[in-house]
Amino acid sequence: MRATGSLVKRIVYVYILCVGLFHLYTSVFGSFEAYLQRSLHLSMVFPMAFILYPMRGADKDSVNVPWYDWILAIASTLPGLYIILNYEEITFRMVQVDDVTMVQQVLGMALVFFLLEATRRVVGMPLAIIVGFFAGYMWFGNFMPGILKGLPFSFAEVIEQIYLTDEGVFSIPLGVSATFVMVFLIFGGFLEKSGVGQYFMDFAQAFTGTSPGGPAKISVVSSALFGSISGAAVANVYGTGTFTIPLMKRIGYPPYFAAAVESVASTGGQIMPPIMGAGAFIMASFLGVPFGDIIIAAIVPAILYYGAVLLMVHLGALKNNLQGLSEEDLPSKKRVLKQSYKLLPIVGLVYMLLSGFSPMLAAAIGILGAWLVSLPDPEHRMGPRKILDAIVSGSRNVPVVAIACAAAGIVVGSVSLTGFGFKFVGLVFSLAQGVPFVALFLIAVVSLILGMGLPTTSAYILGAALGVPALAELGFEPLAAHMFVFYFAIVSNITPPVALAAYAASSLAQSDPNKTAIQALKLGILAFMVPFAFCYDLGLLSNAGLVDNTLAVIGGIGALFAMGFAMLGFIRAPIPVWQRYIFGIIAIACLWPLVIVKLAGVAATIAAAMIWGRKLSGDRAVSA
Repeated sequence: MRATGSLVKRIVYVYILCVGLFHLYTSVFGSFEAYLQRSLHLSMVFPMAFILYPMRGADKDSVNVPWYDWILAIASTLPGLYIILNYEEITFRMVQVDDVTMVQQVLGMALVFFLLEATRRVVGMPLAIIVGFFAGYMWFGNFMPGILKGLPFSFAEVIEQIYLTDEGVFSIPLGVSATFVMVFLIFGGFLEKSGVGQYFMDFAQAFTGTSPGGPAKISVVSSALFGSISGAAVANVYGTGTFTIPLMKRIGYPPYFAAAVESVASTGGQIMPPIMGAGAFIMASFLGVPFGDIIIAAIVPAILYYGAVLLMVHLGALKNNLQGLSEEDLPSKKRVLKQSYKLLPIVGLVYMLLSGFSPMLAAAIGILGAWLVSLPDPEHRMGPRKILDAIVSGSRNVPVVAIACAAAGIVVGSVSLTGFGFKFVGLVFSLAQGVPFVALFLIAVVSLILGMGLPTTSAYILGAALGVPALAELGFEPLAAHMFVFYFAIVSNITPPVALAAYAASSLAQSDPNKTAIQALKLGILAFMVPFAFCYDLGLLSNAGLVDNTLAVIGGIGALFAMGFAMLGFIRAPIPVWQRYIFGIIAIACLWPLVIVKLAGVAATIAAAMIWGRKLSGDRAVSA
């Protein structure tokens, strides 16, 4: 973000405050009709993108906003302003399918230009290139060779799809940003200013800090709590890693391991309810289900993910004889318990979401709750200035999400208009030869590749547009298919060679980025296995029935321990390599959809851990 001068800073502050207040108003009193709300939202965000994000990264320290950015900031509002002033006419033409006027064609082309430039600045060049390709494919796809050859569309038809319907820029992804995401970003700002965010850290320190490897467990727990609200892996790394990574290094964790723990813990925040980032809201909209259903579906896999990371951290501490922190260096458990009322905004939010209230209203009530719980705390009590600062702090982050969603909308519109999605489905079927597991593997690879260069939200939207139809054709449940793509878009943050979260953590730990990424891959290995499991066993995701859900959870716990033993090579003492391979196979058996195989895997995990663990610890005692 650009470091603006004092006058511009005040202007930007007031502008962002007005943007936040508008979205708070629509969250409480009801939003406008979808197409209009999305147009208003993007028109408000564009100026923020061009003022706060410079044309060149080298200019971010310059306090002066160049004249051309002011022109872009103002001109970028014109396509949206036209929609606002001519909304009834545009809505009417959606029904009558009138010709696209010259003015509409010019403004539509301008919208594409502004969006591509804003995407390049705010999100990054990879997404801008992908969006540019799909926008160009609508015009020039009929000149492409072979399987890529598309249908011929006129310039007016393309502009109509992108600009004048709710199937292009102003499609579901931007709609989610304009409603749910915006108000939840403001909610996050209130949690930060009210001291709830600090309470998360105090809670993690008080209850995990004294155990073996305590700082690493602080990292896992605090990142899970922070990440469940922020939904951004890299931001979570910098938010909690600046504290936890030095602590881990201080008690003896190697720098690369400390960075890996933080990156894995921060990445998992995006799959941890209740918020899970913008992608989860978009998933609910794509599926047409209440957001509460997504929360319920995500709970078990998220707990297994963090359970596996905690187990590996614990085993690593025992293996290397690493101690925890002293109680004198940590917040008092008694004091932390006395302040447990600070969790009320989160508890209230979850209750309202699961009770069927709209996410926007639930977030608005959560904002009110965050303000109320700040009042007993003199240090974090929110007066009028802190309230305004919280609104601005949350709203300032919206360009990254809004621009990414609007840009991804062009891809969604192109796939819909040109039939590119059907070509991709045909390609997957051709490569998979009708084998569902191979198709899952191919979609996982595509999602990982997309996630390596794009934000999670954009990667999920593109992966869903391309991959979910193929999985649906193969008979996988829509919820499982969407969650599958979502998971792999997320874990790309810890997948070499472009593991953004691992690289961010390695910069804090001063460790080798590649070594950090490989260790993070090992710690988060269960996140690569569970998506395949829940595609075949919905008991891991949804309310499939008490028996199925229970068996799935038992199998997941068995896999958690078996994979932990395999990755760390330690039970009560180090285990040989051949036993680690056996535990890896057992972990797969625990996640197998057949009940007999699953139960056999769980039994084998318990038996092997008891037998080998007792033998190894006995051998170690004899040698001592």
